[in-house]
Amino acid sequence: MKINRFFESSVDMLCIANYDGYFVKVNPAFERLLGYTQEELFSRKINEFVYEEDKEATQRIREAIHNDEPLISFQNRYVRKSGELVWLSWSAVPVVEDRLVYAIAKNITHEQHLRNERIKEMVKLKTINADLVRLNYTTSHDLRAPVNNLLSLFEILDFEQIKHQDTIELLRYMEISAKGVKESLENYLDLMQNAGKNTEHLTEVSFENALSKTVNTLSCLLSNSKTKIESDFSACESVMFNKEFMESIFLNLLTNSVKYARPGFPPVVEITTGFINGEKVLTYKDYGQGFDMDENGGKIFGLHQRFSEIEDSKGVGLYLIKSQINSLGGNISVESEPDKGATFCITFPN
Repeated sequence: MKINRFFESSVDMLCIANYDGYFVKVNPAFERLLGYTQEELFSRKINEFVYEEDKEATQRIREAIHNDEPLISFQNRYVRKSGELVWLSWSAVPVVEDRLVYAIAKNITHEQHLRNERIKEMVKLKTINADLVRLNYTTSHDLRAPVNNLLSLFEILDFEQIKHQDTIELLRYMEISAKGVKESLENYLDLMQNAGKNTEHLTEVSFENALSKTVNTLSCLLSNSKTKIESDFSACESVMFNKEFMESIFLNLLTNSVKYARPGFPPVVEITTGFINGEKVLTYKDYGQGFDMDENGGKIFGLHQRFSEIEDSKGVGLYLIKSQINSLGGNISVESEPDKGATFCITFPN
């Protein structure tokens, strides 16, 4: 009696089938899902309810069961009376002496739909990623020519013929910036050419050297904005990381600090290193516009997330930083308040 109660009340599909290929007993869950009455289920061979593309595989499995081989997690599709398809996952055991098969099926239609959607998204992301890599490579490659042309102009420029000292200084800033752009393009090309070769380009990266190089590249921007940078790397001077990534991280953080400085206040940046739970940590703090963490905390590192009306704000820099850090096993977090700046904490893997 208790067994019958279990059979009747189970939310999973329970059934008994004979070796001739017919159901001899099904529970109410079976009828509810497929939409057939018991009489309809008993009057037709089981394979008639199976989706056409799965019939051959189902028949092979049934023959194996009849040879006293238990079944675990076999998946196939059944056709409901309404014509809809449902995915079922089967487990079954044969009782040879009775020529019967006792089986239980779980409805996994939802899980299969999610799996198919994930596959579609993966294919889409793979295509988008390939397009982005191709675009980045082409852009970086094509930009080298005008940058090289610009640098060649500085080589033939006779600074002795220029009498105005401010003009000379401005041209020197432009030359430094152009050389920085060229080096960045060369680095990006090297990175893309080596992408997918299972190499992480890890080297011992000096925080001071990476920051100095970035400050040199951004010298005109930092000078014009009167940006003040205070750094202390005495607690931890270097880390095993990707040199180009580190320079890119400093570049994006510094340009953001300048771009989102509080109106009327020159940007102030503090950069320190240390250890937390045995892991190397870089802390970057500015005193700019900051973020409303309650409203935007979960979106700060998202692609194309903008939190300002500034026209050249693209919402790419912080996304790129997080991607670079995560790709090498690190992590980045942020604490911020509106008009009180932001503090970024980068944790590096051991």
